[in-house]
Amino acid sequence: MPRPTTTASDAPASPAVPAATTGATRPDAAAVARAKELLARPLLELVFEAAQVHRAHHDPRQVQCAQLLSIKTGGCPEDCSYCSQSAHHDTPVERTPLAEEDGVLEQARRAKEGGADRFCMGAAWRSVKDGDQFDAVVRMVEGVKSLGMETCVTLGMLEQHQAKRLKDAGLDYYNHNLDTGASHYGQVITTRTMEDRLRTLDNVRAAGVKVCCGGILGLGEGEDARAELLAQLAELDPQPESVPVNALVRIGGTPLEQEAPVDWSEFVRVIAAARILMPTSFVRLSAGREGMDEASQALCFLAGANSIFIGDELLTTPNPKPDSDAALLDKLGLVRLSADA
Repeated sequence: MPRPTTTASDAPASPAVPAATTGATRPDAAAVARAKELLARPLLELVFEAAQVHRAHHDPRQVQCAQLLSIKTGGCPEDCSYCSQSAHHDTPVERTPLAEEDGVLEQARRAKEGGADRFCMGAAWRSVKDGDQFDAVVRMVEGVKSLGMETCVTLGMLEQHQAKRLKDAGLDYYNHNLDTGASHYGQVITTRTMEDRLRTLDNVRAAGVKVCCGGILGLGEGEDARAELLAQLAELDPQPESVPVNALVRIGGTPLEQEAPVDWSEFVRVIAAARILMPTSFVRLSAGREGMDEASQALCFLAGANSIFIGDELLTTPNPKPDSDAALLDKLGLVRLSADA
C-alpha cells in the first residue's frame, strides 16, 4: 500500500525529581518471575492484595482526571503496528499540521472546566526536532501551566536539552510508553528500539520531569511479555509516577486490526499487579476503557486504578462520554483529585 512521505515539517510547580538510569533493556529474571506469579494468582485474591496496597499509599476515594489532545495528528514515520497515525498504515486518520497555540489553550480551558486537572498534549512525531514547531509546543506548555493545570506531553524521543526546555516551561510529566515486554517488542515495532525508549526516559529524568510510562494489552503478547513489561516498569528507578494501562483499540488498516479483544479479567489482573509492584504510582485506566462495562471498571478501581482520561477522544480513538464518567464515579463514591491536593 502507498506510504505517505514524512516531511521536515512533521518533526517538530512540581517538586524536583531525582535523575536516574533506567538500566538494562531486559528486566531481571527474578522480577519477571515475581510478576508472573502475581498474574497467575486467582483473580479475587490478587485484587484483594492490590486493594490493601492501594489503601496503604493512596486515598482510595480519589481519582486523578486527565484530558488528552492530539496537537499534531498522523504521518508518523514509526511503524507501531497498533497505531492509526503511522504513515506505514492505510487508516482513516487524516493527517494534520501542528495545532494553533490559541486553539490548544482554549481546549485546555474547557478541559479544566470539565473537571480535568492534568492536560496532556500528543504530537505524532518520531522524535523532537529543535525549531519553530518545538518552540510552539514549549509555549503551549507554558500556557497550560498558567491555567493552573498539570502539564504532560508525548512527542516521541527527545534529547536532554529538549527535556530541560520543557521542564523550564513548566512541564510536569512526559509520556513515553514501553508498550510491551522486551521479548515481544520487535514484533510490534521495528523503527525504534527498547533502548531508544529507555534513553528518552533517562533524558526526562535528568531534566527533573516526572515520568508517565506504561503499556498496551492485546498486541498478541503472551503471559511472559506482560510479566516482562510489568517488571521493566517496576525496575525503573524511580518508578514511574504515572502508569497508563491500555487495551488495544483495533483500527482498520493497522496490522493488529484482527487481534482478539482483551478479556476484562486480564485488564483487571494487570491493573492489580501494577498496583502491587508500583505502590506509589498513579495507575491509569487508559485506551480501551470505552469497551468495558461499569462493573469491570469498578473492579479496576478496587484493584488500585486511580487515574482516568476524561473527554470524548484519546488522540484518535474513542473514550467514554464525560457524563457517563461522572455518573460512574458518583455511583462508586469516588471523587476527582484536585491539582492542588
